[in-house]
Amino acid sequence: MSRIQRDIEAFRKENPEYKGPIPSDMVTASGSGLDPHISPASAYAQAFRVARARGITVDQVNRLIEQYTEPPSLGFLGDARLNVLKLNLALDRHFLLPGGSIAAL
Repeated sequence: MSRIQRDIEAFRKENPEYKGPIPSDMVTASGSGLDPHISPASAYAQAFRVARARGITVDQVNRLIEQYTEPPSLGFLGDARLNVLKLNLALDRHFLLPGGSIAAL
């Protein structure tokens, strides 16, 4: 089994509510493996899992995804992207889990 197939299976297991196509950046790696950005589609695909873990609504997670989505550079270079660290920090500020634990993208 290829790494990509394993990643697809892991994604489906971790996000059973998501029935859409899996965004490609969820199953491919950046050159360094340390890219802090994901596509907005990848964030939305994980929103239900994060909402469930934090005890909030998917709409609350989606609003933060919208807020932290960065447009293409100069408005036309590349794609929209979401800085996962910034989003997770915002989730922690607004929706910390009981006992101080977190659920992140």
